[in-house]
Amino acid sequence: DMLEVCNNIQNFGLLDYVTAWYFKAHSYQIAYPDTRTAFVSTNSITQGEQVAPLWSHILKNGIVIQFAYKTFRWTNEAKGMAAVHCIIVGFWRGESSNKLLFSIEAENFVKERLDNITPYLTPGKTVFVWNRPKPICNVPLMATGNKPIDGGHYIFTSDEKEWFLTKEPDAAKYILPFLGAEEFINSKKRFILYLKDIQPSDLKKLHLVSDRVEKVREFRLSSNSKPTLKLAETPTLFHTDNMPQKQFLVIPQVSSERRKYIPIGYLNPPIVCSDKLRIVPNATLYTFGVLTSKMHMVWMKTITGRLKSDFQYSVLTVYNNYPWPEAPTDKQKQAVEEAAQAVLDARAEFPESSLADLYDPNTMPPVLVKAHQTLDKAVELCYRSQAFTSEAKRIEYLFELYEKYTGGLFQPEKKNKKKDK
Repeated sequence: DMLEVCNNIQNFGLLDYVTAWYFKAHSYQIAYPDTRTAFVSTNSITQGEQVAPLWSHILKNGIVIQFAYKTFRWTNEAKGMAAVHCIIVGFWRGESSNKLLFSIEAENFVKERLDNITPYLTPGKTVFVWNRPKPICNVPLMATGNKPIDGGHYIFTSDEKEWFLTKEPDAAKYILPFLGAEEFINSKKRFILYLKDIQPSDLKKLHLVSDRVEKVREFRLSSNSKPTLKLAETPTLFHTDNMPQKQFLVIPQVSSERRKYIPIGYLNPPIVCSDKLRIVPNATLYTFGVLTSKMHMVWMKTITGRLKSDFQYSVLTVYNNYPWPEAPTDKQKQAVEEAAQAVLDARAEFPESSLADLYDPNTMPPVLVKAHQTLDKAVELCYRSQAFTSEAKRIEYLFELYEKYTGGLFQPEKKNKKKDK
């Protein structure tokens, strides 16, 4: 169905099925120019990597978003039915300065009259943020953590690890801490067999480890995926391997929308990060300070995709497109670094509390709240001397800076072709 409707759309393989209705409506609007269209649909089409390929095609030939309702929960009375997160968008030809954007803010109904509504359902000029392989600014590269594809055979709980080592104590040096977003945020423990550098002679001596390797090989051979079948030839290796050799910064892939800030922090080798953590090697305090600031959080909330209502942090969409301060002075960068260290110091005052505890709106310690507020001001001063009065003003400024950095000309390098299976 998607091939039939969207075959001429660049990167249509990124799009949800619901977008086919938008493309069909757009074709109808081209044939009948007076047509007015409005849909209720999932909010995914106004977030993350779907926005650019969908709306760059729709918003042509004079068609604009005339009104919209930002994300809301659509529930019903069916037993066990999960809430769906929806938006409403109305789009047709005709320019006016009376476009309406509706939302619920702090349980209050809000109606805004705007000159323009962007496909991200924000005020300001329409700018498209495409997936990008490298950052638009001169900053450290961000990557995704390790992906074992092991069927769980290399992974241990604390109890499983202890039992395993009572049977095979020489395996201890190959069992490392293993953290995903859940473990990082909630201070939970897991472990994993990391066998990249094991000598064949040593592996032969470790009978329980060898048994795990065989189970991983069999698991991969049972897959229908050609890359996974190929990976069965090297069962001691992960599908992706990312092990920084010195301290590195991590960002959870998924984080609750209730938090004002995504819990970001430093880790040290030899921790193995799963693919549920984003990794930034060579991250300075300035890097940490900007990424954990309100400016970056506003960009993330607007640009990123969602898992249900939770934020789903993207390297290609969020980080690689983030417009960092243009020309901060050494003094301004030092102020950010000092404020960033103060955030880390405030966290350290509560060693028994997890990041989930520290960043829960109901339990966030006042000293940490104050440290973040100081950091937010320091980062914003790197952008401009005039204070921002709202999130809308922050995102509008960031979009303008993004357009300046990219020239508004960036497009995907080549069409993403999807085969008919």
